Amino acid sequence: MKYISNNLEETQKIAEDFINSLSPKDSGATVIGLYGNLGAGKTTFTQAVCRVLKVTDTVTSPTFVIEKIYELTGSKFTHLIHIDAYRIEKSEELLHLGWKDITADKNNLILIEWPERVA
Repeated sequence: MKYISNNLEETQKIAEDFINSLSPKDSGATVIGLYGNLGAGKTTFTQAVCRVLKVTDTVTSPTFVIEKIYELTGSKFTHLIHIDAYRIEKSEELLHLGWKDITADKNNLILIEWPERVA
């Protein structure tokens, strides 16, 4: 699915509609790839999703830490996992982040920036 936003208000509305359309799967995490050039709004979209999910932490791009995990309460998911794969050179590097475990949990929502780097 492709969404286009022209401002923060539209991004917030898209995030609300997006989250409302999701439900945990029968098995395995829900993994969403966020594509776009630098500055396209991948992190801004993730911040909007976090607002919808009532995340109270400051949400920034995990470019240098690669992965941030937010615990969710009162949501259909128990964790939002935000991964920035920009600095990852090989898909195998995701294994060091616990990729098998986080993707096995059907209650996890994973948003991954630059998914083409770890296809």
